[in-house]
Amino acid sequence: MTAELVRGQNHPLPDTRLEIRVSAGHPVVAGATLCDEQGRLGGAEWIAHPGSPSLPGVEVSQQAAADHRLAVDLEALPPVVHRVSVLLALPVGVGGPSRFGGLAAPFVAVTGLDGTEIASYTITGLDRESAVVALELYRRQGAWKVRAMGQGYEGGLAAMLGDQGMERPAELAASILDAVARGLARSVSAPPPRVPDAERVRRTAPVAADHQVDQQDAPPPTADGPIDYAHPRRQAPPEPAPAPAPAGYPTPVAGDASGWSMDERLYNQVWGMFEDLARTTAAYRSACDFAESRLDQELDRALADPRSRIGGAGDAAREAARAKHDELTARAQEALDRDLAQLAAESEVVEPALPAAFARWDNPVWHAYRVPMEVPMALRVGDLHLPERTDLRIPMLVRLPLERGLWVDSGRGRSEAAGLLDEVELRRLAMDTAVAHAARLLAVYPAGEFTVHVIDPAGSGAASLAPLVEAGVLAGPPAAGAAGVSAVLAQLTERVDLIQMAMRAGAPDALPPGMDTAEQLLVVHDFPHGFDDRAVTQLRYLADEGPAVGVHLLMVADREDAAAYGPVLDPLWRSLLRITPVPDDHLADPWVGHAWTYEPPTFPPGSGVLRRVLSQVADARRQWGR
Repeated sequence: MTAELVRGQNHPLPDTRLEIRVSAGHPVVAGATLCDEQGRLGGAEWIAHPGSPSLPGVEVSQQAAADHRLAVDLEALPPVVHRVSVLLALPVGVGGPSRFGGLAAPFVAVTGLDGTEIASYTITGLDRESAVVALELYRRQGAWKVRAMGQGYEGGLAAMLGDQGMERPAELAASILDAVARGLARSVSAPPPRVPDAERVRRTAPVAADHQVDQQDAPPPTADGPIDYAHPRRQAPPEPAPAPAPAGYPTPVAGDASGWSMDERLYNQVWGMFEDLARTTAAYRSACDFAESRLDQELDRALADPRSRIGGAGDAAREAARAKHDELTARAQEALDRDLAQLAAESEVVEPALPAAFARWDNPVWHAYRVPMEVPMALRVGDLHLPERTDLRIPMLVRLPLERGLWVDSGRGRSEAAGLLDEVELRRLAMDTAVAHAARLLAVYPAGEFTVHVIDPAGSGAASLAPLVEAGVLAGPPAAGAAGVSAVLAQLTERVDLIQMAMRAGAPDALPPGMDTAEQLLVVHDFPHGFDDRAVTQLRYLADEGPAVGVHLLMVADREDAAAYGPVLDPLWRSLLRITPVPDDHLADPWVGHAWTYEPPTFPPGSGVLRRVLSQVADARRQWGR
């Protein structure tokens, strides 16, 4: 059965040799880009377009046309390719509308070589856009899926290619449109028959149950006002038996993603789980919104007809509308439950396999902890979940070295959880959270390659800082009072200045003898207490310039406490990644803008894991310093 997709929804592909059919009602240019698992485009040679219509595994038309057939052989793609994006653009100089909003909604369908339709998508909601990413074919756990995208670009083909990561996109867009204008045309044939290979093991997912949602014009989901949680570029003990994968899906395998090492494969797999959860939830919410809109429209029509306002005809019309609404939402819920069950099964396999840097504090991997010999690629700073399934937690990983500082918000904000705590308890939890982050950073860096400084002007964070102080892993005692604040800030500011001067002079090794070359972390508690105007300026300087030269900031503060400084500190807050000591739904994904609930890292009750880890870090530092 054909799956009629809405924006963001995905569907398994039963085979790897496919056709993609486009019907736009007006001449359009069709193309495809090949990207790696992180969505990076390798260059112009990874783009199939009218001027270069054939790539390994992909062939497109050389002309603008109202209807297209794109041939795709996923097994013939280079191994590094994990995503194929299907692009549509309005050509220049062929007459007619210059934006998709002036046309009927384009229709795209993925079919087998025999013409059997697998999935279809009507691209609605376009207005001033003249180019659109229609579909995405992507590899997930060894199997291929199709996702409805519908991402439009007002800037046309050049803007779309630029967003795909193409250098000098305007030049390539001009060459494509020039090829279209020259009228180079050739029909696209299906991939030639492949010789069966008895040695080949093809891991493709069978067709899942019907994933369709009846729809005519489902608007894309939106979210208001969240802080963008964008990718910066780049454990609980296992249950006795992991949950089985839903029927029709491959069995989850930890590390089933691309990468040169197991850590990189796990990192990419976690990122893929985050993306899949965002998009499948967006599809569900969009389908439910459409069902509600359709119900309202049908009830309005029934009320507008005088003949159906009274009597059995009106009751029957209203009952039929509600029955259709219930059917649509039930089908959307079924699809969501199926996808969430698959992600939960994958999570139960992946979580126990995570290395210490990616793992929760209750993961047994910490009981076998040893100080590493090299810096990991990322660090876990908490968990993320959506209300559709709160027990499905996705690790929140940030790349190392940190590209932006962290801000543990000790204020109430809009959080219900924070509103239930008194001010003293909330501030204590915020400092505990900061200590957990600092301890993890110390634990994942090799001995001597990470140094932590603490500013605690009033000494109010002494209880939380006790594990770090007692283990002897800090660069010195927490700085107190205005004099202590000034001394630490002056030391780190000078360090940033010296390294910047050495780099500008082209002599990065020309640093003063005895200078600590390790990455530096400054933990600031109870800001702005103890800070004068000069100290505030230095702090802003460290937040802006420090990360590029290995000086990082971890703030524990309530923004309202610094309100007296007015907007002068707004750039400081914006430069930091805000996290909270209690669950809070202030983070958003970069695709559909869901409000994700952030869960801070916590230690198991009564656990001594923090002191054991810090003890090993301290021992390794002493051995390194000899």
